[in-house]
Amino acid sequence: MTTYEQVLAAKNQLKEVVTATPLSKNLNLSEEFNCTVLLKREDLQVVRSYKIRGAYNKMSTLTLSEKSQGVICASAGNHAQGVAYSCHLLKIKGKIYMPKTTPKQKIKQVQLFGKTFVEIILIGDTFDDAYAKAAEEATAKNIIFVHPFDDFKVISGQGTVGLEILENCNEPIDYVFVPIGGGGLAAGLSEVFKKLSPNTKIIGVEPEGAPSMKTAIATGKNLPLEKIDKFVDGAAVKQVGNLTFEICKKNLDAIVLVPEGKVCTTILRLYNEEAMVVEPAGALTIAALDFYKDQIKGKNVVCIVSGSNNDIERTAEIKERSLLYEELMHYFMIQFPQRPGSLKEFVNDILGPDDDITYFQFTKKNSREVGPAIVGLELKNKNDIVNIKEKMFDKGFEFQYLNDRQDLFTQLIG
Repeated sequence: MTTYEQVLAAKNQLKEVVTATPLSKNLNLSEEFNCTVLLKREDLQVVRSYKIRGAYNKMSTLTLSEKSQGVICASAGNHAQGVAYSCHLLKIKGKIYMPKTTPKQKIKQVQLFGKTFVEIILIGDTFDDAYAKAAEEATAKNIIFVHPFDDFKVISGQGTVGLEILENCNEPIDYVFVPIGGGGLAAGLSEVFKKLSPNTKIIGVEPEGAPSMKTAIATGKNLPLEKIDKFVDGAAVKQVGNLTFEICKKNLDAIVLVPEGKVCTTILRLYNEEAMVVEPAGALTIAALDFYKDQIKGKNVVCIVSGSNNDIERTAEIKERSLLYEELMHYFMIQFPQRPGSLKEFVNDILGPDDDITYFQFTKKNSREVGPAIVGLELKNKNDIVNIKEKMFDKGFEFQYLNDRQDLFTQLIG
C-alpha cells in the first residue's frame, strides 16, 4: 500500500480509540494576522498529544506472538504516553526508556496510562541516549521496538491528523503549519495533503536549537547534529528518521526555525489569553506565524497544537526565556563602590520607576574599593535598557553586560 492508503487503514484501526480533536478558529490570532487561523487541538487528545495515533496503530497490528513478547520504546515523554496507554488497552507488557531529564509530570502520566503493563527506565540526558539503549535491548532480545517516528505504521497513524483536518474544513486550506521532532507527524500529514489538497503549502516548524530536519534537507544527508538545545523536549532530536526524511524532503514546502524564547512567549500568551496549557512543542506552530505574517494575510491557515504535557515546575524557566527573548530581562556584572549608599544611588539615579531588580548577588569585602554584584533587571519597555547603560557610564559604574556573554551568563546565572 502507499503511505496514503496506510493512513486510511490507520483511521479505521483507530476509530474506537482516538479522539477526533476539534479544528477551531482562534479569534485573537485571526485578528492579529488578518487571516483565518484554525487550531487543530491535539492537546485535547486522550493522552494530551497526537502520539497515541501512531503508537496504537503500530501495536494493534502486531501478531499474537509479537504481542506476547512485549514491546520496547524510547521517548522524551509524549510517545511514551501513547505507548503506555496502548499497552494498557491491548494488554501488552512494555518497557519504556526515557531521558533522566524528562519532566516529572510526563513520567507520572506514563505510569498512569500504562498502569501495571509498563516499566519505566530513565537513562541518559537526551532522547537519543534513551533511544540507543532501548534499541540495543530490543535487538538483543528480539522484541518489537515501537519507534517514535521512523516506522510506516507510526507515520500512517500520525497521518490521520491530516485526514481529520480536511474532513472538518469546508474551505480550501492555504497553509498548514506542522511541528517537527523526528518527522512522523509531518511525514504522515504531508502525504495526506499532497494527495487530497495539493495546493496547500506545508510548513514544517522546528526549534531553532534543534534544526535536525532543516539541516538534513539542506545538506541532502540525514546525519545527527552534534549538539541540540533540549528545551523543546517534544521536538528536540539530534537526527530525524530516514523514512521521515525522505518523505518530508519530497513534500514540505519550507521549514521555519523558531527561537526557544519565542516559543516561551507563545506558551505564556496562550495561557493568559486563551486559557490553553501547551507544552513547548505544542506552541511551535503558533509561534511560527510571526515569521509568515506577510504570506498568510487573507489566507486560511491551520496550526497543529501537538500536545499539552507541560510541567508546572518549568514555569519559571519559561518566563525567564521569554523575557530574555523579548529583551525585557537584562543581567549585568556591576562593580559597586564599597561604601554605604552605593546601591541606593544605583536604584535612585539609574533605574526608572518601572524597572525592577529581580536578581542580586553581592558579598561585601572591606579590603577592596569596589566589589562585583550580579544584577538582573526586568523592564517594562525594552528600549529603556539604552538609557540605563548610559546612566551607568555617566555615574561611573563599571559593568559587563552578561546577556551578550553566553560563557559568563551560563556560569553565573545558569
